[in-house]
Amino acid sequence: MKALVVARYGKDDVRAAVLPEPPISDRDVLVKMSAASVNPLDIMVRNGEFKQLLKYKTPFVLGHDVAGVITRVGAGVRGFAVGDEVYARPRDLRIGTFAEYIAIDKDDVAIKPASLSLHEAAAVPLVALAAWQILVEKANIQPAQKVLIHAGAGGLGSTLIQLAKHLGAHVATTASDARAGLVRELGADEAIDYTTQDFSQVLSGYDLVVDSVGGENLMKSLTVLRPGGLAIGVTGPPDAGFAKQLGAPKPFEFVLSFLSRKVRKAAKKLGVRYSFFFMHASGAQLRELAALYDAGHLRPVIDSTFTFDQTLQALAYVEGGKAKAGKVVITLD
Repeated sequence: MKALVVARYGKDDVRAAVLPEPPISDRDVLVKMSAASVNPLDIMVRNGEFKQLLKYKTPFVLGHDVAGVITRVGAGVRGFAVGDEVYARPRDLRIGTFAEYIAIDKDDVAIKPASLSLHEAAAVPLVALAAWQILVEKANIQPAQKVLIHAGAGGLGSTLIQLAKHLGAHVATTASDARAGLVRELGADEAIDYTTQDFSQVLSGYDLVVDSVGGENLMKSLTVLRPGGLAIGVTGPPDAGFAKQLGAPKPFEFVLSFLSRKVRKAAKKLGVRYSFFFMHASGAQLRELAALYDAGHLRPVIDSTFTFDQTLQALAYVEGGKAKAGKVVITLD
């Protein structure tokens, strides 16, 4: 099968390869990829940013999102059959969606939303799971609470806006003036043009901020929270909770706690909280999310589409910041 392989960590050793079709265990389904999508996480994993905690052994196949058709099922699999159209974000250490076939644990897979094509469904799993886990699991957002979402036109931001609005929140977002119409259409009540406005000077009293920018943007985000409010960083800095989530040895908790000490100290001084977020695979949550897509509460936002043979170009397109709104999809069929 065709695949995109990280031969060694770094952008210069990613190449096309021909590999055997992957074997499946009793718990797995084998999925023929129809489409995948590119996430910033793909670039971070390729560069080895998490290699001390996520120990991918090179060479490995890259890719975190997939939609396709089941071609084989393991002996212990129930609820799925050959021919089912599914979507998934495979669990950590079992990624590899930039390939013609991938074996996925049954607990990570769900039947794709009926209202979406396979190509559309490929844009959904990682960002939809992340949005659900941030807003529902971590923040427990309730109606009328105030949520600020940075980079609202992006793949994650556009999904967060829609889900937060569905949950009844008041939603503010940062986006360029050119994307103001899009984010308002998705449900944003306020759109702050980050090129001309300082969000920290016009917003206050927020229950939750979701930051995908990092650095000074994250530090300023702390100031718009109400006392006890929560800032969630999806690009870092990681904290001790991340090490615990991955089951890393105890020393890593101290290392990551040190890396996040500046933002945690600033948060404590302001009477607010900071938490790093790293999503986890869940077929059960994808089933719940499929119902929201089919009901029209959520829709994927797609920036552009590349063929499978253009996967390297798709990665470069995302890494270069050329995607203006939503996800970049890679199609095989």
